[in-house]
Amino acid sequence: MKNNAHDFKAIAEVVSNKLATYLDESQKGNLKTLVQKPAEELAQDLQLEKWIKHGGLNTESVQDFLDTYLKNTQHLHHPHYIGHQVAVPHVATGIADFIHGTINNPMAIYEMGPAAAAIEKFLVNWMLEKIGWFKGSYLGDFSKINSNGGGILTHGGSLANLTALCAARAKIAPEAWTKGTPNDLVILASEEAHYSIARTISIMGLGREAIIPVAVDDLKVMKHEYLLAVYQKVKRQGKRVMAVVANACTTATGLHDPLEEIGAFCKAHNLWFHVDGAHGASALLSTKEKHLLKGIEHADSIIWDAHKMMRTSSLCAAVLFKDFRMMEGAFQQKGSYLFHDKEEVGFDLLPYAVECTKAALGTKLFWVLAAEGEKGLETFIDSTYQNTRLFYNYIHNHVDFECPYFPESNILCFRYTKYGLNNDFQLLLRNHIVERGNFYITSTEFNNIRYLRITVMNELTKEHHIKELLQEIIEVAQIIHNSN
Repeated sequence: MKNNAHDFKAIAEVVSNKLATYLDESQKGNLKTLVQKPAEELAQDLQLEKWIKHGGLNTESVQDFLDTYLKNTQHLHHPHYIGHQVAVPHVATGIADFIHGTINNPMAIYEMGPAAAAIEKFLVNWMLEKIGWFKGSYLGDFSKINSNGGGILTHGGSLANLTALCAARAKIAPEAWTKGTPNDLVILASEEAHYSIARTISIMGLGREAIIPVAVDDLKVMKHEYLLAVYQKVKRQGKRVMAVVANACTTATGLHDPLEEIGAFCKAHNLWFHVDGAHGASALLSTKEKHLLKGIEHADSIIWDAHKMMRTSSLCAAVLFKDFRMMEGAFQQKGSYLFHDKEEVGFDLLPYAVECTKAALGTKLFWVLAAEGEKGLETFIDSTYQNTRLFYNYIHNHVDFECPYFPESNILCFRYTKYGLNNDFQLLLRNHIVERGNFYITSTEFNNIRYLRITVMNELTKEHHIKELLQEIIEVAQIIHNSN
């Protein structure tokens, strides 16, 4: 394959046809959800050594390669994929990836990708509007407006959390960028805060112990009434609270921290309020479900992943600020080849981003919206949430299963009870289900109890698929029980 338009067109047609077949077969459920081979064996099947050392991939050989590659993928479009919080991507977002992979416009510097930069800025304003933080008269107004919100798209929620907390640090300790992070700073966070919060704090030089945990209830929701006592304790220890972090929603259970009450506490004590809304913030798009995020507008910063509930391919995550000036202190850096006075058309996003070579992330979400519109995304969110509650009713009413809570979102935990409540048995069940390859589910543990866990990310997943899942669990449980 030569690096020219003719060969590009020929091989792109082959790849497009293969992906279309893959998509069709996956959506119809004709394939295994997951096939896992040992990595060494898979490397041989893919002939990696041959291709890397000698090249030569062309329109004929790429077909065999893709057959092997696609067979050994996680089939997210399969109705039986109900595993992790990873979007089942709309086909439109794949077009955006295809375009970016060809033109490669790293658009943190405006002149390197003007169209992509304009799209990102517009989408950030759109997301700010959903929270109540956009003060412009139209979404295409990119000027600096007093008390307007601000934000940027990043390669994932972990970078988004890092960016938000760097901004929080800049507010309480503006000298930190040059003199280092003061060792008297801490954050108050739910015991169920995402692992990226701990990573962020360690990257910032504070250490894991700078996260002061706030107790949660049996379903992993923050007990906001404990905040005052925790806050007073750290103040007596001579510590300063850099931020309070809440979940919307928790990863394990899909339940939401009480944002209204936490926001009121932060306002009363003049504390930075950060909401990790990576998964749950998309409920803002739903008239029926946005009540779950009551109080989110009181936050100072929010992260919101499009590659979870907005049908967007990974990665595309927003970090949003109530006041655009808050984001300006997060990073303070010089680089004469990038940061310099110039007669500028548009705007540079680089001063606000961790990444210099930043992909055209907004185009992924734009193509989904351009295909479905706001109403289409609202319908998708409503459907997945409502289906999850329907699945809860069926599972909870089954004599051999139990659910620990009624789901607020599209995440549901349950366990099989016929042969006892042993945690190892539940995990063994999950592992056997995944090994069979007919379904993909996950597992989690809270209150020292192991649960099976599903996340309904696919609009094609219906009640009869859940009935088939329970039947498979019953069959596998019987095999495990008999073997013991």
